[in-house]
Amino acid sequence: MNAAWLPLTAIAASLLAAVIIFTLPEDARRLRTSINLLAAVIKITLVALMVGRVVQGDEAIFSFQIVGNIDFVLRADALGVMFAGLSSVLWLCTTVYAIGYLEGTANRKRFFGFFSLCVASTLGIALAGNLFTFLIFYEMLTLSTYPLVVHSGTDKALKAGRVYLRYTLTAGVVLLFGVVLLYSFTGEHSFASERGLGDYLGDHRALLTFIFALLVGGFAVKAAMVPLHGWLPRAMVAPAPVSALLHAVAVVKAGAFGILRIIYDLYGIELSVELGVTTALAVAACITIIYGSLRAIAQQELKPRLAFSTISQVSYIVLGVSLFGPFGTIGALAHLLHQGLMKVTLFFCAGIYAEELGIHCIDEMNGAGKRMPLTSLAFTIGALGMIGLPPVAGFITKWYLGIGAIQAEMYWVVAVLVASSTLNAIYFLPIVHRLWFRVGPAHGHGTWPNEQRLGRLETHGWLLWPAVFTAFISLAAGLLAGLPFSPLDWATRVAVGEYLQ
Repeated sequence: MNAAWLPLTAIAASLLAAVIIFTLPEDARRLRTSINLLAAVIKITLVALMVGRVVQGDEAIFSFQIVGNIDFVLRADALGVMFAGLSSVLWLCTTVYAIGYLEGTANRKRFFGFFSLCVASTLGIALAGNLFTFLIFYEMLTLSTYPLVVHSGTDKALKAGRVYLRYTLTAGVVLLFGVVLLYSFTGEHSFASERGLGDYLGDHRALLTFIFALLVGGFAVKAAMVPLHGWLPRAMVAPAPVSALLHAVAVVKAGAFGILRIIYDLYGIELSVELGVTTALAVAACITIIYGSLRAIAQQELKPRLAFSTISQVSYIVLGVSLFGPFGTIGALAHLLHQGLMKVTLFFCAGIYAEELGIHCIDEMNGAGKRMPLTSLAFTIGALGMIGLPPVAGFITKWYLGIGAIQAEMYWVVAVLVASSTLNAIYFLPIVHRLWFRVGPAHGHGTWPNEQRLGRLETHGWLLWPAVFTAFISLAAGLLAGLPFSPLDWATRVAVGEYLQ
């Protein structure tokens, strides 16, 4: 295959899967499962081929002209394939999990059809070579995730879906305005341009700053930055696989990834610092980090607590982007991968507790570790990683961000990181304590809210093994951070090879 077709073929694999799934009968469970898994494996294979080419210093680029100087461009660069690799691996895990989670439920054809559209959108975002292409897939992601958010069809789900659309479509309009304004002013929207926007700084500082605010504001909605975060906690009415999708793989990561592209590939870190926008962005990220953690402490249900944790954790990526220096950049890029691994683990476990035992509230989790040891071990690893304790991957992120803050002489950021870790411990450690050290129904003290006994193990294998796998990778990413092709190694490769030479 011509390397230029690799990005397009990877996206087309999921698009074709979606088309086929929509045409299948509702009861064609085995065929639908086979198509889902085959498409996921093909996508991982194609992304692995693109990774190999990037390692060799060769980028696969596909483009064609739309009109005038506006092109549709897919470009498999180091940053793009990093995000594509995360989404591809976690999507396979989430697909396996969703197959088990939705067993016996209605509207599975609709769910998995839009699920495949969602992965195609995310991969398109990862591989977009300019703002025009990015915007197409960004809006496609909004429209394909809406049916997943409202999948249950309840009044609460439909209301959450309307809130989600209000936030994300408004953000899309703001983003479109910024893209059009930038293009009409500079004629530039490529992520690979050698010209940059620095030539316009002297006479157009205010306009460049305004356009930056529009672009980052549009992305900040999906990144759930305060005060644009209101849609995310409401979206927790969606099924657990969708929650994992929103928080770890697709939507919030698309927003954070967009901010990465704007600062590093469009404006450039030097121009961003010169404009003074990175300091303001760092302050906004720190506010979001602390706010999300404080709100998480107040939640008594597990999924909302994890939702507010996501609001806090994703802003670590934005904070790292805002720190001028290699360590902040590496910390941001590594957290793009680390947070995805840890958060998908936590949402997998939350879904297992709900399906197997009927647990939704934190005070119902007493003794669940004895009833479900592997699930609870996976949850514990994810929770310790979010706190930032070694040897889980989250420690690596906070270490590099702390060094990056000192390197940038932004010492107050270190205080924010310490405060955030303390707050993380306050809302995660009590859950871990309940799982392992409180007496629960496993010892005859009452009953679980709704115990199901879904499988021969502690739960159905389709639910259990994805959670165990992602927890293992989260631990390995911390223990083996120094090995080639670890998340930290790839983040370092991107930072040095793409931005800091």
